[in-house]
Amino acid sequence: MVALTAEKQDQNLLSRMAAGDGHGENSAYFDGWKAYEENPFHPVDRPDGVIQMGLAENQLCGDLMRKWVLEHPEASICTAEGVNLFSDIAIFQDYHGLPEFRQAVAKFMEKTRNNKVKFDPDRIVMSGGATGAHETVAFCLANPGDGFLVPTPYYPGYVLVHEIILDFGLIWFWFDLTWFWFGFRFDRDLRWRTGVNLVPVTCHSSNGFKITVEALEAAYENARGLNIPVKGLLITNPSNPLGTTLDRDCLKSLVNFTNAKGIHLIADEIYAATTFGEAEFISVAEVIAEVPDCNRDLIHIVYSLSKDMGLPGLRVGIVYSYNDRVVQIARKMSSFGLVSSQTQHLIAKMLSDDDFVDEFIRESKLRLAERHAELTTGLEGLGINWLKAGAGLFVWMDLRNLLKTATFDSETELWRVIVHKVKLNVSPGGSCHCHEPGWFRVCFANMDHKTMETALERIRVFTSQLEEESLKQTKPMAAPTTMAKKKKCWQSSLRLSFKDTRRFEEGFFSPHSPVPHSPLVRAQI
Repeated sequence: MVALTAEKQDQNLLSRMAAGDGHGENSAYFDGWKAYEENPFHPVDRPDGVIQMGLAENQLCGDLMRKWVLEHPEASICTAEGVNLFSDIAIFQDYHGLPEFRQAVAKFMEKTRNNKVKFDPDRIVMSGGATGAHETVAFCLANPGDGFLVPTPYYPGYVLVHEIILDFGLIWFWFDLTWFWFGFRFDRDLRWRTGVNLVPVTCHSSNGFKITVEALEAAYENARGLNIPVKGLLITNPSNPLGTTLDRDCLKSLVNFTNAKGIHLIADEIYAATTFGEAEFISVAEVIAEVPDCNRDLIHIVYSLSKDMGLPGLRVGIVYSYNDRVVQIARKMSSFGLVSSQTQHLIAKMLSDDDFVDEFIRESKLRLAERHAELTTGLEGLGINWLKAGAGLFVWMDLRNLLKTATFDSETELWRVIVHKVKLNVSPGGSCHCHEPGWFRVCFANMDHKTMETALERIRVFTSQLEEESLKQTKPMAAPTTMAKKKKCWQSSLRLSFKDTRRFEEGFFSPHSPVPHSPLVRAQI
């Protein structure tokens, strides 16, 4: 008997969920991670390794966090100072969460919104990170096959696969006057287990990727034409990957739009405290008080401590809903992704320290502004544009002028050069569902200053070689560089070498991603 292939065995022995690829890891976003995993940068051991600029992690204030922990050993039940509470904390806790934890989180959410709104601790529902919180909200609001509108570009974790394979075959849709392969298979964060669909709301660079009512109406009608029941609108504010914030008028228009349609508004506000410079964050919680006859049962907020506090490993996610029934059901669902009672105890102590919290938020904004300026000044010095913004842990970099053609195939080709030859893991705009090829998300807060310097030096070497190759290929007396020539030179002729022996701060980087290595990343370019 001919042995079955591993894939065929999976199909026979496992569920369709387990045997399928709904996890969404077959994308450039995750392939960049895998390239980093196989060859991570170290200034001494791996000076030619890949620098991780695809991870939106806030590590700029780790010293403040470590200092507080050392000064407050009683906050942990695993220390001599806190062990007396071990039995009380380690036993089973109610799904509501520790009262002091919910009170501290509600107070912290108020601080990150400049104390302009109040949050009820009894509406705080905990979850295993923002990922679990989003999934919980989706389970509460939608059935499999229902859809959520999502303005583009948006978080790479919500991977839109450029194909749709249903039981009845391959289907093409006419979408926004352009042919798209509109995917029903998305990654684990929102689609994988819930079976919901994400319906892109196309935003454009011509107006800074702002969300317009016209774009919302078009996406809503397109979904209806495809027989996708629209249950809500999901926004990220501040935006990942843009780093922009929504102004008051825009937020009001979104509340009015969803209220008029009778659909939910889910606001992902996990970057609330990452604004800097002149950027202002306005929470949907503040705006709904200004919208006449707002149906608050349709308003929900997702929050976590992963970005604002730089604590993604603690998996503290929050669902805050103004809908009583959603709060009740979400709390029952929270049993599948509770925050450990030890973590709740620690966080309650930390967030109740007003002096520490105030200092942390203030210092974090200053350091984010400084690092953002370092990256953007370096890019501007090299003639590279970026979307002007003042929030988040990333820059939306514009490399459209380096594409051979204005296509996502060309974007992917350039991205492979950046990952494998320049050795920088950045996220291509296509993985963020951007409508226009040539944009890249570059994260800057997960590394130290020396590593950022190294990254900028690699970009300088890359752009300098482009310049040299362009000069070689142009005729005498011609303009020193032409975009047509520049587009042709970077694929085959680059000979980049990056050596750096700068000191490395041990333990600075996050633990390696658990995603498996991909043959796509090992392929030679």
